[in-house]
Amino acid sequence: MPVTSWHADHAWLGDAPASDVLITADRGRFTSVTPGVPRPPHAERLRGLTLPGLANAHSHAFHRALRGRTHAGRGTFWTWREQMYAVADRLTPARYLDLARAVFAEMALAGVTCVGEFHYLHHGPGGKPYDDPNEMGTALAEAAAQAGIRITLLDTCYLTASVGGDPLDGPALRFGDGSAAAWAARVSTFNVDPHARLGAAVHSVRAVPPSQMPEIVAWADRHDAPLHVHLSEQRAENEATLAAHGRTPTALLHDAGALGPRTTVVHATHLTSADVGMLGSTRTHACFCPTTERDLGDGIGPAADLAAAGAPLCVGSDSHAVIDLLEEARAVELHERLRTEQRGHFGPPFLVRAATSHTALGWDDAGSITPGARADLVTVTLDSPRTAGIDPAGLIFAATAADVTDVVVDGARIVQDGRHLRIDVARELREAIACLS
Repeated sequence: MPVTSWHADHAWLGDAPASDVLITADRGRFTSVTPGVPRPPHAERLRGLTLPGLANAHSHAFHRALRGRTHAGRGTFWTWREQMYAVADRLTPARYLDLARAVFAEMALAGVTCVGEFHYLHHGPGGKPYDDPNEMGTALAEAAAQAGIRITLLDTCYLTASVGGDPLDGPALRFGDGSAAAWAARVSTFNVDPHARLGAAVHSVRAVPPSQMPEIVAWADRHDAPLHVHLSEQRAENEATLAAHGRTPTALLHDAGALGPRTTVVHATHLTSADVGMLGSTRTHACFCPTTERDLGDGIGPAADLAAAGAPLCVGSDSHAVIDLLEEARAVELHERLRTEQRGHFGPPFLVRAATSHTALGWDDAGSITPGARADLVTVTLDSPRTAGIDPAGLIFAATAADVTDVVVDGARIVQDGRHLRIDVARELREAIACLS
């Protein structure tokens, strides 16, 4: 890959934007970052504010097929889940590749340079393994490569249908490996390319009994891999866990050794003060997905309490009600305002870090515009109706995904002038979703 140079009108360096920033890269890594210099003739101009690449820490790619299709009547998370199962039941490896490629390309258009794909659709109809037992995961990794972004494939253990241990049935049979040991044996045969990393996930305390959790934790420890888990998204989950085990879901994870700096809990909506203390003291990450949480009526989680306790925060687009990491990040602050009736919990520097931190996905060498880091750049226009006249320092409270104009991943241009250079995203989304209707 040749030496590349860009000149950004403004670039986010550290905790604030700087002006007239000359950025160079070689072999996919930044080599120099120099603010306050005129643009040399050979440097490509980046007009607007350039951010580090955005990290989507929680995604279910196939949920994108449900956008705009689940809003008739009232319903609950549980009735929405039945519609999600119906989509899962119609996916084949080839269909999943087509859909995920388009979804990941939509993410690239929104400035996402790395995605954490929480993957539990492992097997064929009835739970019969494919000849390659990791064929569905391979399709997801290939989809990310074709879309031009990196992926952390969070291979998910999913064993039971309820906290009480009810067996999987129907479409959910495709999720299960039978035991955590069988899950670990399957995942250990998975080989990933350089654009991908492999992580682990406990789907939830509903789906993995406490006795099975240590096997998953041990696998993640052996492989120094990220470990993710859905946590306390619904009050019903907490109530069932307390009834069955006399402890909260957070306490169950703590007792299983599942909390810690390589672990990310997703949603963390309905927590006790003791739960918050456990997550903070173990430096467990918390991933908030505000657009999904409000779409499903989940509730508003205690983001400020978790951050104050020591839990790093990150964000994800989860079910892809929209794909807009700028909206996810600012919603962490705006939801906290609704929860507390006060303003000013998280300023722009904190929210930009939440949207760009790759630590929860195991890519510690990405997420900043600094020498040695991966050369990921996301340029956001300052000339749209949403951003015209703003202070660049406050962009996180004004811009949307539609304002992203240019995206570079590992030094390679993926999006230019708001257009994906490889994929006709709208056409591919229409065609892939039509195949599942």
